[in-house]
Amino acid sequence: MTDGPRQEGAPKRQAGATVQDVVLNANTAFYNAFEAGDLDLMAAVWLPEPDPVCIHPGNAAISGYAEMMRAWAMIFANTPYIQFFLTDVQVRVDEDVAYVTCTENVLSSGEGAPEDGFAGGKALATNVFRRTSSGWRLWIHHASPVLSSGGRQEEAE
Repeated sequence: MTDGPRQEGAPKRQAGATVQDVVLNANTAFYNAFEAGDLDLMAAVWLPEPDPVCIHPGNAAISGYAEMMRAWAMIFANTPYIQFFLTDVQVRVDEDVAYVTCTENVLSSGEGAPEDGFAGGKALATNVFRRTSSGWRLWIHHASPVLSSGGRQEEAE
C-alpha cells in the first residue's frame, strides 16, 4: 500500500547498526505488514510463544498466536487502506526484551470513514519485542486511542 510508515527520527539501515536500530527496524516491519495487509508478513513479525498479546484501540485483548492471526485476517479483510505516520518514537532495550513507544497517526478508509473518503485518528502504542534466535519478534502490541479533550491542552498545541 505504501512505502512503510513514516517515522520521525528512524534510523537508516546500515552496517554497525545498534541494538536500538535493529529493534526499530523490527517495529517498522510490524507497521509495514499492517499497511500491506499481508498475513504472512504479519505472522513473521510476531513471537508465537509464549502467548503473544495484541490490544487494538477500544477492543479487548487478543491472546495466543492462532487467535491473533485469525483477528489479523479479519482486520485485513475489512481494511481497504491504512497508513501510519509514527511520531514520538522511543526505544528501550534491556537484555532480551525491548519496547518501542510511539504515537500512531493513522489514515484509513473502510468502516467508519466517510463515503468515498478517509478517516484519521491517533493512538498511543507500546510494542514489546523479545530477542530470539531469528531476531527481534513482537510479543505485545497495545494501542490506546487519543481522545480529544477540546480543552486548553489541545489549544496550546
